Amino acid sequence: MSSNSNPPAAVKLPIYLDNHATTPIDPRVLETMLPYLTNRFGNAASRNHQFGWEAETAVETAREQIAKLIGAKPKEIILTSGATESNNLAIKGVAEMYKQKGDHIVTVVTEHKAVLDSCKRLEKYGYKVTYLPVKPDGLIDLDQLQGAFTDRTILVTIMAANNEIGVLQPIEEIGKMCRQREVLFHSDTVQAVGKVPLDVTRMNLDLASLTAHKFYGPKGCGALYVRSENPSVQVSAMIDGGGHEYGMRSGTLNVPGIAGLGKACEIAQQEMPQESLRMAALRDRLRDKLTAQLDELLINGSMEHRLPGNLNMSFSYVEGESLLMGIQDVAVSSGAACTSAKLEPSYVLKSLGLSDDAAHSSIRFGIGRFNTEAEIDYVAERLVEVVSKLRELSPG
Repeated sequence: MSSNSNPPAAVKLPIYLDNHATTPIDPRVLETMLPYLTNRFGNAASRNHQFGWEAETAVETAREQIAKLIGAKPKEIILTSGATESNNLAIKGVAEMYKQKGDHIVTVVTEHKAVLDSCKRLEKYGYKVTYLPVKPDGLIDLDQLQGAFTDRTILVTIMAANNEIGVLQPIEEIGKMCRQREVLFHSDTVQAVGKVPLDVTRMNLDLASLTAHKFYGPKGCGALYVRSENPSVQVSAMIDGGGHEYGMRSGTLNVPGIAGLGKACEIAQQEMPQESLRMAALRDRLRDKLTAQLDELLINGSMEHRLPGNLNMSFSYVEGESLLMGIQDVAVSSGAACTSAKLEPSYVLKSLGLSDDAAHSSIRFGIGRFNTEAEIDYVAERLVEVVSKLRELSPG
């Protein structure tokens, strides 16, 4: 389906609106990384020459930048290959370390697969897991969390911001409940870091996972925050070897990636307040343009408790795949994930109570640092045009 509307000169196609999947590297981050990919190529664990010292300095600088962004201490930052590893290390590492104390974990049905599948793996080893439902707006019911604790509960793992619908859970309240019961609290903060303020002390977080590539840093580099006091949290290592990262994560450090992650944190620290306002304004502009010209639209998840750059919408009477085909000059993702040969509707949208049809007709827009008003206007125009055309053809 070719478009009649040619983009204005200010708009270069294709337009990238899939910033929850990954983000482009900020040029300032790349500039920070380059020396460690070229002449400062040392191993941070080489303690007896200048190449190693330069690498180690880069790593320790980054540790400070990461810690500062989330209100932690540098020694509480364990560097990993990304969020999936951080989530695995947090959940399995706590389960193994505290198995004398208990065997029960509480999580939520809308978590990322890295959390859900880690919990399912533990169930095979005899751990009990409670999967809390969510309300139609995507938020958990705190009373249900209250009722889920047992005297065997060792860990609650609940994400700060959902990767599909952008909904922000009440992390501070959850943290208080966990603290009162002396249960450890882990959060997958991957989508929230760099976009909304996070403070591990105020939120009573004991462990938090993050990754660079969700906020303009490189892929393949992440971190796990592990609280060092009140309480001092221990996790069993998942990867054994030379005892790097305080013995919690062996393996030669990805120095360029870590330097990039640190720089991404520093930029977020300085620019987040203004950037969040700009993202939210672009998102609301897109929503308002679409709702003004199309009916039968559904916004998935709470608008009030939401990431500034996220909009997840279902377009009734339109098949998501046809819609994506119709807007091939715009990179977005559909609520449906292709698993093997059959199209499964998104489990996150299904858990909000959406029908298969509504889940299949949903689009996730992830607005980012480098998007412009002109791009948003073009995308809105294209969607209105394609949705109207598809509805004319639809038997529904």
